[in-house]
Amino acid sequence: MKIFNFELTTDRMFRLLFHLVFWIVWIGFPIINAGNNEHFWKFYLAILPVVFTNIPLFLLNSEWLIPRIFRRKGLGIYLLLLLALILTFSSLQMILKEWLIPENLVRKHWDVFWSVVPVIFLTAISTGYGFIVFLLNEEKGRQEEQQERLRSELSFLRSQISPHFIFNILNSIVYLIRSRSELAEPVTIKLSELLRYMLYTSREAHAPLDQELEYLENYVELQKIRFGEDVDIRMVVEGQANMQFIEPMLLIPFVENAFKHGVGLVSDPVIDINLKVSDEGLDFRVKNKISPDGDKDPDSGIGLRNVVRRLELLYQDSHSLRINSDNGWFEVNLYLGFGRKNP
Repeated sequence: MKIFNFELTTDRMFRLLFHLVFWIVWIGFPIINAGNNEHFWKFYLAILPVVFTNIPLFLLNSEWLIPRIFRRKGLGIYLLLLLALILTFSSLQMILKEWLIPENLVRKHWDVFWSVVPVIFLTAISTGYGFIVFLLNEEKGRQEEQQERLRSELSFLRSQISPHFIFNILNSIVYLIRSRSELAEPVTIKLSELLRYMLYTSREAHAPLDQELEYLENYVELQKIRFGEDVDIRMVVEGQANMQFIEPMLLIPFVENAFKHGVGLVSDPVIDINLKVSDEGLDFRVKNKISPDGDKDPDSGIGLRNVVRRLELLYQDSHSLRINSDNGWFEVNLYLGFGRKNP
């Protein structure tokens, strides 16, 4: 919220309300207990300027000494300056009392005591308040720093997806131009649709689930055009995407991985994709045959490592991922809840 171009954050609102309530109580409490005591009223009105000197005392300690001196110079320098602040305001208040309060309203031998004790008491309150605010700000700073690191890492992971994906599709187009040139044009058109999604949607923090599923289906259709009947490609989507959101391009690396390692040297290749959507989350399964010799590509698994890390960052407590390789099959099972973190 902005007031006269001043950003009023939750932290500033708390501090403003604290000071408002505290000073109303500090200044107003003696008045409430005064009643009709004429002597007290004369004394309090005379001492009121002295009471107001407690405000800069409080603020100097909580807003300057603690966040600046204590943080930069350490405890020793802070305590020395705090002692100097107490002595300065104690002396100032004693001088003001001598000047403002008539002799018939106060016993003079109490002046030193009643100048030092209120200052120490108020300094103790301001110190407690100042350190609470200081620690909260430090924790907030650490959280913001952590969030910034997460955002930077996530941005880097997302930037890795696009080249990886384009590299795979361009290889597909080169293959089609050489072997089935009549399919190169529709594949290129499909690729342009996928690139449009990547450029304009994958930059967002989250994307509508129905768009992500459409993107996934377009990718599978593209692969069907490429492989024809050479690969048994199955894709089943159950349920309806309604207002759910998901991290962009989160599912595609699993499907890419299946096509990368589930065709070629694999006999009777099968790519089986099953996705079930509910209001709470989605179940996603990708299964493909693999070569008995395994994968000799040193760069294999980049896409999977990428998406696993993204899941850890964004869905730390709301996802379950199982990856199994057994009996000539590679299978990924992912459950994804629609609650997520937002770095």
